[in-house]
Amino acid sequence: MIQNKGIVLMMKKAFLCCVFVALVLLSSCGDNEYNECVFQPDINNPVDIKIERLENKLLDIDNRDSLRAFLIANPIITTYFLNKGTYPNDSLMLDGLMKKFSNPHIDTLQMEIDRVFGDLSELTAELNTAYSHLKHYYPDVTIPKVKTVATGFDFDLYVSDTLVVIGLDYYLGEGAKFRPIGMYNYILKRYAPEYIVPSIMLLNGISPDYNATNVKDKTILSDMMAYGKAFYFTKRMIPCVPDSTIIWYTREEIEGSRANVDIIWTHFVENELLFETNHMVKKKYIEDRPKTFEIGEKAPGRLGQWLGWQIVNKYMEEHPDTDFQDMMMIEDPQLIFKNSKFKPDKGGLF
Repeated sequence: MIQNKGIVLMMKKAFLCCVFVALVLLSSCGDNEYNECVFQPDINNPVDIKIERLENKLLDIDNRDSLRAFLIANPIITTYFLNKGTYPNDSLMLDGLMKKFSNPHIDTLQMEIDRVFGDLSELTAELNTAYSHLKHYYPDVTIPKVKTVATGFDFDLYVSDTLVVIGLDYYLGEGAKFRPIGMYNYILKRYAPEYIVPSIMLLNGISPDYNATNVKDKTILSDMMAYGKAFYFTKRMIPCVPDSTIIWYTREEIEGSRANVDIIWTHFVENELLFETNHMVKKKYIEDRPKTFEIGEKAPGRLGQWLGWQIVNKYMEEHPDTDFQDMMMIEDPQLIFKNSKFKPDKGGLF
C-alpha cells in the first residue's frame, strides 16, 4: 500500500507539473484575470495625498550640519532606513553616512529614480485610489503622510497608521542599473513600481487594526485565514489590480493555481495539513519559497496563503449580506473555513 500511495503521489505531481506547463502556453489566449475589476464602490470623497519627496534632499546633502538636521527632522527614516541602531554613536553615524552619500554612484542612483518614477504622478494616483477605498470602508481612518526616500538599499517600506515611507531605490525594477543585493530572484521580482501600493495595502490588511486573529492558534489553517483575509482586504482597496500582482505571482502561476485548485486542495486534505502545527511543515506552504515542490515542480510558493485567499473569497460568496469589515474581525479561522463550504471542483475554483 505504501508503494502504491507513493506512485499515486508521483503521478499527481507529474500531472500538476504538466498542467502548469500547458497553462503557460495557453495563457496568451485569454486576459480575464488582467481585465477584471471587482468591488468598485462609489467613492464620494476621494482623498488627495501629497507625497513629500526626500530622496533628492538626502542624497544631495554635502555637510554634517545639513545631515544632522535631516536626521533630527525624520526620526523614522533615521531609525529604519539609515540603520541608526548599527552605529555606536551619532558622530560615527554622521561620518558613515557622509562617506556613503559622497559616493559618485549616488548621482546615477538619483537619475535612475527620476527615470523610473518621474514626477511620481502615477504612484500618487495609485495611492489616492487605495486610500480613498480605505476611507470609504473605514470612515474614521486617518490618512497617513507619505514620504519617499532613497538610502542606498538600506530599507524598503515603512507603514503605520500615520506615516508611510517608501524607499524608491528598492523599487526600480528589472533592468535598473542598481538593484538590492543578497535576495533570491523570486523575492527580488517584487521590488518593482507596480508592487509598491499592493504591498502597502497588504501590510495594512495584516495589521490587527483591520484583521483579527487568534494568536494562540498555531495551525496552518490559522495562517491561511490570516493571509487570506489580508489579500481579500487588499483586493478591496485596489480592485482593479490583478490578483497576481497582489500576491506576487506571475500570470502563469496565478492561472495555473486557479486551474489546479482541486489538486492543490486534495494535497492539503490527504496530507492532513490544515491542523498541522509543526513549524517545518508550515514553512513549506506558508513562507517564501520559489516553488511548492511537494505539490508540483511548477507550483508556486506560498500556496497556503493563496488557498486561504480562495477560502475567504468563497466565504464571502456564501454570505453576500456580510460586510467584509465584519468578516475581517472574525478571530476563529475554523468559523470562516467551515462556513465557506469550500470544496473546489476539478479544473476550477467553485
